[in-house]
Amino acid sequence: MSTGRKTTLSENMLFGMGNPLLDISAVVDKDFLDKFGLKPNDQILAEDKHKALFEEIVKRNKVEYHAGGSTQNSVKIAQWMIQKPHKVATFFGCIGTDQFGEILKKKAEEAHVDAHYYEQNEEPTGTCAACITGDNRSLVANLAAANCYKKEKHLDLDSNWELVKKAKVYYIAGFFLTVSPESIIKVARHASDFNKIFCMNLSAPFISQFFKEPLMKVMPYVDILFGNETEAATFAKELGFETDDIAEIAKKTQNLPKENTKRQRVVVFTQGKDDTVATVGEKVTMFPVLDIDQNDIVDTNGAGDAFVGGFLSALVQEQVLEECIRAGHYAANVIIRRVGCTFPEKPDFH
Repeated sequence: MSTGRKTTLSENMLFGMGNPLLDISAVVDKDFLDKFGLKPNDQILAEDKHKALFEEIVKRNKVEYHAGGSTQNSVKIAQWMIQKPHKVATFFGCIGTDQFGEILKKKAEEAHVDAHYYEQNEEPTGTCAACITGDNRSLVANLAAANCYKKEKHLDLDSNWELVKKAKVYYIAGFFLTVSPESIIKVARHASDFNKIFCMNLSAPFISQFFKEPLMKVMPYVDILFGNETEAATFAKELGFETDDIAEIAKKTQNLPKENTKRQRVVVFTQGKDDTVATVGEKVTMFPVLDIDQNDIVDTNGAGDAFVGGFLSALVQEQVLEECIRAGHYAANVIIRRVGCTFPEKPDFH
């Protein structure tokens, strides 16, 4: 992340791979959360006991459908921030051959993202129930098709791997560790071998808790690690850092073993309305977020994805860390004023 100069952007410079999901979002009450044993602010994978939740949530009044999936949200926001050229962002993931899959394809096209989905007909397109209460969101993901991504059926195909090679910045949310860790390793190794930038996200507490092994296999290749305060605390606990000071957690995470020593790892932890914490060289710096009136917050679903998307849009243009964070804060500020991870026609960011 050198100078502040703008790089000439071209197609497929930013590569993302993850779980493409259709968000089904509705305002619910505490009784609804309690009925399905949900925390007000969490992300979990659906179990059998949540089957009825999906049937019930679509019957709520004012239910909204939006293209989602953490990584897909982020690359879409990055492309929106960049505007032109189109298709700077590439996205890989698995969908079903169904109506929801068609919606995701259409939405990716409208967002000018170069999406190449692996399409299969064993499982339907994945969905994510976003249960909104006040400014909290409880996400329940039913991966279905998203869980069927296969390295040898998609990533390894010459035409697809060519697209991977074109990129200079890579982003994969931790959520994809539950699907295809071997795909992540292949991309991460490529980035490391060619001194390109590989970014990852802790994504949710359950990733550090139950997928720690694949997470730590990828960690040596991670140039930039994102997460929020809850995920950072869980990660620290799982790794036995013995501190709950977020700056110290960032520092210890930065110092974990790293494959490509040409790039010092950067760790960026967001904390909702509190300052974003980032490692800058040997220091840990706090970056205040943009002020927003509580009443203007419509829905925090997608705020973290939007932050990453804004950050990536500046990163791919070789902006300095401070600028990447400023772009991230801008994008998150826009997204929380709207339902789901949606955005106005153009950004107003300078």
